[in-house]
Amino acid sequence: QVRLVESGGGLVQAGGSLRLSCAASGRTFSVYTMGWFRQAPGNEREFVAAITSSGSSTDYTDSVKGRFTISRDNAKNTLYLQMNSLKPEDTAAYYCAANSDWYTGRRYPDRYSVSGQGTQVTVSS
Repeated sequence: QVRLVESGGGLVQAGGSLRLSCAASGRTFSVYTMGWFRQAPGNEREFVAAITSSGSSTDYTDSVKGRFTISRDNAKNTLYLQMNSLKPEDTAAYYCAANSDWYTGRRYPDRYSVSGQGTQVTVSS
């Protein structure tokens, strides 16, 4: 079973940038569809971005298109989320997740086999 550990969260002013990382243990990272989700207090966990196992295809929720970029380095077993032009409404705990079907499950957190513990992102206005 793969284990996921997120890092890179923090406090940033509106308009700033952060890069989140998700380090995966195990040798099967390269075969997994990977996703990023976020959850603000009182809200359900929501989809942010997903990437295929090879990195050839990506998907984003509308509110982050043009601002966030998901990428992966299979040689380093690491998933990334580059977040630019951050807004206060991006404030949430961010989670990476592994192993979902790209066509039927990439946007749903319960369709992934494994999730990390999360990293907090706070954007001040």
